[in-house]
Amino acid sequence: MSIKKTDSGSLQWLSPLESPFHIAGFPWFAQEKKYRRMPSSPALQMPTPVDYLANCTAGGQIRFRTNSSRLSLKVKLYGPSDMYHMPATGQSGFDCYLGEPGEQYYISTARFDQNCSEYEVELYNWNSKREVCVTLNFPLYQGVEEVWVGVDEDAEIGTAPSYANDRPIVIYGTSITQGGCATRPGMAYPNILSRLIPQEFINLGFSGSGRGEPEVARMIAEIPNPSMFILDYEANSGTIEEISTTLPQFIHIYRERHPDVPIVVVSKIQFAGERYYDEMLNLHEGRKRVQEETVMWRRKDGDVNLHFVDGSNLLGEAAEECTVDGVHPTDLGFWRMAKSLEPVISKLLASSRG
Repeated sequence: MSIKKTDSGSLQWLSPLESPFHIAGFPWFAQEKKYRRMPSSPALQMPTPVDYLANCTAGGQIRFRTNSSRLSLKVKLYGPSDMYHMPATGQSGFDCYLGEPGEQYYISTARFDQNCSEYEVELYNWNSKREVCVTLNFPLYQGVEEVWVGVDEDAEIGTAPSYANDRPIVIYGTSITQGGCATRPGMAYPNILSRLIPQEFINLGFSGSGRGEPEVARMIAEIPNPSMFILDYEANSGTIEEISTTLPQFIHIYRERHPDVPIVVVSKIQFAGERYYDEMLNLHEGRKRVQEETVMWRRKDGDVNLHFVDGSNLLGEAAEECTVDGVHPTDLGFWRMAKSLEPVISKLLASSRG
């Protein structure tokens, strides 16, 4: 195991790039050892915004066991925090959960100077050894060049427990999928789902850039052995005519590689402006109709593992009170999204295994 150094506080700094640490949420990590959501040198040329945003580490997790009495992090980011509508803790911070898969509880979030691109933080310190399973959630809207895990000099580091199902759930979408504007990483809805459903979730939300391009579909289809694929990209899909083209094409490309994997098409959440702007409401209703009809017709043609979820209902009552800016959810909004999607996902997973 790579050890950086021991400081005056008697911590050893370990690299999570090596065993027994488990890195989740980065599909090409085993080949590249990079905290990146798409390959660095893809066989197909990615759209420039997607290639750039792939450096944002949304959905990434570090998992391990330890009996250390303290846990700290040293982090080197690609840059400082600079978002006006999202806290630095969500954009550039890590947060920490303790507990077995499916029984994880939040303990702390990194506190740091948002103007800096490097920081060292303590996540817990209870002055006595206690064995715990640790999950660290990576920043949502920032790249991570380096991260080191600080534990007691004599601490034991063990392998994280296995998931209930070792096949990942892949989610493709927009800034909402990526996690804008959660106050901390663990509150992005894919991360909430990863605690409700103890499996690896791969977050392929690309802010403003989830447009359903065929080259992106082909690259995502390369991710091996998925248990489910969720399409949540309406908000970036453009006109009704554009999604009428990209959605059937995206599903077709994915089906070529994964003929039987459940696919869930989720229309977007309710935006506040739809109450006041007819053109906004009509666009949403038209795009939702395309998604619902695409699923219906493919199911009639025999694709029974394709499903539609009306995202208009995911935020529940008083949906407009669940966003930062009428579009991007608050933590409450993300919680409601995850709690609405969890029974749908769990039921489909159970039926696909049955």
